[in-house]
Amino acid sequence: MTRTRQPSIRKLPAAWRRQAKTLRKYGGQALATALERCADELEGTIQERDDTTYSLTDAARESGYSSAHLGRLVRDGKIPNAGRPNAPRIARRHLPRKARAEPRLAEKSRRGHLSNAQIVQSIISKGIE
Repeated sequence: MTRTRQPSIRKLPAAWRRQAKTLRKYGGQALATALERCADELEGTIQERDDTTYSLTDAARESGYSSAHLGRLVRDGKIPNAGRPNAPRIARRHLPRKARAEPRLAEKSRRGHLSNAQIVQSIISKGIE
């Protein structure tokens, strides 16, 4: 049996819009409209999340880098300052991420079997990670 790869959260709205187009082609207007609205809502949520700004302390916790290192990156212009001079903030979309250890095989296989509905339910219940 061939396993189909699930789209990433960022690619999900486009995938839903393609599915909506197919549904509409075969007369599924109401379902297509619902899927397009879900895509719009998810895009809005992703955009809102990416626009969130963090203090250096919170950014350090989120990224895995020290606040001093992040402060240097902002001062050097490598990360845009989303705050004020002497009170820097970093937008989530610009946060560097420290590489993490590879997840265990059992965790990987569980993630590979998520349906779109399970992804959406996870986003609703836990938020986007």
